[in-house]
Amino acid sequence: MIAKLFTDHPSSVDETYLQHAAFAGRFAITLLAAAGAAFVHALIPAFFEKTASRMVNELHHRMHNRH
Repeated sequence: MIAKLFTDHPSSVDETYLQHAAFAGRFAITLLAAAGAAFVHALIPAFFEKTASRMVNELHHRMHNRH
């Protein structure tokens, strides 16, 4: 039962637990970086004008073209 918590979703996207953890971890780190760029942009609009939106677009593309 507990093992299903770690394996059902990854197998539904044709990944092992470790493959899914790596993908989700990289995704999260990229989101944090995009949030940082957006925050700096909020304070100084001339900085990182397109960085956060570019990163989010790249994540969207990566998510929908995984296999």
